Amino acid sequence: MRDSFNEINITPLTDIFLVLLIIMMVIAPLLDQQGLNLAVPEIVKQEDIVKDSKIMNFSVTDDNKFIFDGKEIAAADLESTVSQHVKDYPDGLLIQVDDNAEHGSVVKLMDSARNVGVTSISLSR
Repeated sequence: MRDSFNEINITPLTDIFLVLLIIMMVIAPLLDQQGLNLAVPEIVKQEDIVKDSKIMNFSVTDDNKFIFDGKEIAAADLESTVSQHVKDYPDGLLIQVDDNAEHGSVVKLMDSARNVGVTSISLSR
């Protein structure tokens, strides 16, 4: 009769774990180098805005329409509108957002402003 096998050989298991550990140690520093450079917009309350400041005021309504100087601006015309008025408003852009406006609409306006060189963007409710 054959002797029974009473012990488990853990050498292959240890080898596998060591290889996985080495792979993770090599890959981990590379993961830190990826990412996006994002600047979170500054949130400003309406009362804090000085009336004499030259801030371009846009509104994003509940139905995702863009309002500037009391006029509705089409999404396709955002960049051209901001570029026409950017010299008149050197202090930046204030986006007043209604509570039910979509995030994508706000980001579209922010992207349009950044594309024409606006560096100071603030949000308000």
